[in-house]
Amino acid sequence: MNRRAFLKTLGTAVISSSLIKVKDLKAEEHKTEFYGILVDTTRCIGCRRCEKACAEANGLPIPDISEDKNKEILKNIRNTSTTQYTVVNKYETEKGTVYVPKRCMHCNQPGCAAACLVKAMRKRETGHVTWDLNCIGCRLCMISCPFDIPKFEYDKAIPRIQKCNLCYDRFKKGLVPACVEVCPTQALTFGTRRDILMEAKRRISNNPDKYISHIYGEYEAGGTSHIYISAVPFEKIGFKTNIGLEPYPKYSTGFLYAVPFIFVLWPLAMLGFRKATRKDTEE
Repeated sequence: MNRRAFLKTLGTAVISSSLIKVKDLKAEEHKTEFYGILVDTTRCIGCRRCEKACAEANGLPIPDISEDKNKEILKNIRNTSTTQYTVVNKYETEKGTVYVPKRCMHCNQPGCAAACLVKAMRKRETGHVTWDLNCIGCRLCMISCPFDIPKFEYDKAIPRIQKCNLCYDRFKKGLVPACVEVCPTQALTFGTRRDILMEAKRRISNNPDKYISHIYGEYEAGGTSHIYISAVPFEKIGFKTNIGLEPYPKYSTGFLYAVPFIFVLWPLAMLGFRKATRKDTEE
C-alpha cells in the first residue's frame, strides 16, 4: 500500500467513526423525557446552601457558608472547579443585587459527549450528562463545552473530569438533586424539561414586569436541561449570549475528524507510514 492509499483509507475510517458518533447522539435525544432544573434568579438569596448540599452529596470539600464567609466569597465571580460543581455568584444590576447559581447546563445535545472518544461522557436518556471511569484523559470535552464546565484534575495521579451530574445517583433512588432539596426560597425547581419550561413561561406571562421575556437554555446551544429566568438581561449577570442556537456537536464535528487519528489511531498511522515509506524506499 502506498502512502496515498493508506491515508485515504485511514481518513475514510476516521470520518465515518466521527459521523456515527454524532448521529448516534442525535438519535438518542428525546428517546424519553429529559429532566432538568429551572433556576429563578429573582428568588435566589445567595445563601449558598446549594453549594454545601452539592459538596455533601458528591463527597467534595464542604464549603463554609456562614454569613461572614458569604460576604467575602461573593465579592468575586467564581467558576465551577474540580472541588465545586455548583457555585453562586453575585451581580449588582439596575434592579438590585442578583444571585446566580452556576453548574453544568446538561445540554440536550452536549458537545462534550459528542467529542468524547470512548463515550466516557454520556447523555443519559433522562437528560443527565454524566462521566464514567473509562475516560482516557484527552480533555476534548473541555474544549467542546460552550459553558466551560468540565474540569480536569491536573494535580491527581489518576485524574478525573469533574462536573455536576444532576445528582444522577439520587435520581435513580427517586430523589431530587441535593441543591433543589435544600433551597429555602424555591429558587430551584426540578422536573421534566417540558414541565419546567411551562412553569418558566407561566411565571413570565403572569409577571411581565418582574421578568424579561427570555428563558436562558430554552434554545441556547440547541437547548439545555438547566434553564434560567431573570429580571435583567442575562449578559448583565454573567451569561454567555453569543453561543448561538445550534447544538454544539455540529460545531465539534470538524475537529472530531482529526481527533481519533491523533489519539486513537496514531500507532496504526505510524505503522502504516513506516511500511509505506519502507516500500517506496525499496522500490
